[in-house]
Amino acid sequence: MLSFKQNEIYTATEVVRNFSAIIDRLKKNESEKIVVLKNNKFEAVILSVEEFERLQNAVELLENIYNNQKA
Repeated sequence: MLSFKQNEIYTATEVVRNFSAIIDRLKKNESEKIVVLKNNKFEAVILSVEEFERLQNAVELLENIYNNQKA
């Protein structure tokens, strides 16, 4: 189940107005992710490049494990 901290949730308007500050929070590891709300619905998640690469590597590893088990 997804869980978000209060300081990780921003409206789309807040992201537009504070984009640089929000990106700085990710770069400084003050937040793992930023969740963007639009019309009171979760619409997107912003990650640092490092976190994105970590998740991509995890997906590749899991895909390799799955493919090796099928063979």
